[in-house]
Amino acid sequence: MAVKLGTIVDGRYRITSRIGHGGMAEVYEATDIINKNVVAIKFIKEDVMKNTVNIKRFENEALIAASLNHPNIVKVYNHGTLNGVPYMANEYIKGQNLKEVLDFRGPLPLNEVIDYMIQLTDALSFAHKHGIVHRDVKPENMFLMTDGTIKLGDFGIAQAENLESSFTKTSEIIGSVYYMAPEIAKGEQATKRSDIYAAGVVFFELLTGRPPFERDTPVNIAVAHIRDKFPSIRTILPNCPKEIERIIFKATKKNPYDRYQDAKEFEQDLIEVKSNPELLKDNRGFFSRLFGFK
Repeated sequence: MAVKLGTIVDGRYRITSRIGHGGMAEVYEATDIINKNVVAIKFIKEDVMKNTVNIKRFENEALIAASLNHPNIVKVYNHGTLNGVPYMANEYIKGQNLKEVLDFRGPLPLNEVIDYMIQLTDALSFAHKHGIVHRDVKPENMFLMTDGTIKLGDFGIAQAENLESSFTKTSEIIGSVYYMAPEIAKGEQATKRSDIYAAGVVFFELLTGRPPFERDTPVNIAVAHIRDKFPSIRTILPNCPKEIERIIFKATKKNPYDRYQDAKEFEQDLIEVKSNPELLKDNRGFFSRLFGFK
């Protein structure tokens, strides 16, 4: 749906420019004429509306994200319809997602990644405390603001924990396969521990520039999450501190009950390594460092 510049949505948001579009939505910049804030208005695409599941997911994101007020979660201010087309008014995000950052910069420095992961796990902890499982944690859904703040967005397939989604069949596998917890790959229900697994995969990818399992088909990637040993990050980054390897391994255990039991525990381990430089020292021996051996 093409929206004319100057259109006022819901008597409050004046459309000022078209920002772009994603898979499901057209995105416009708008000014909130009440408080003068700049917001992003997302309108679901008309062709996407032909599938009622897509409408439900769009509305699901609006309802769930609007209920979560946290500095590391993209805020949804309002939602409704314009000429029968659903929209949501979001916090205006100035910055790239972390997939775009990785594509441009390559693997990121350890201290920077630890900061991002602390923010991600804090956002997940908040969502989980409110009974919400994100189900699609990945770099594309993490937005980097100019001040270094990370914002977790896209709650389109999120759901209340222990409740079967109204738009997901029990056997339907949903979310990105590269970050998929083994239990989800088996067709089981997602839990907060599934988000923790995905966060562990994100940690690995931000440091190495690639996901842990790369196979020729999505099915084979899903099978690898179920059957294959999670790779040691030190096979790719030999200088990676052992404590970072331990944290990633704990977050990505095959059995969800062997992982961090909540995101706050994950976050606390990250805070501990950040505050204790001894844990982040180069793990190689003296001669390895001296002569540059790996």
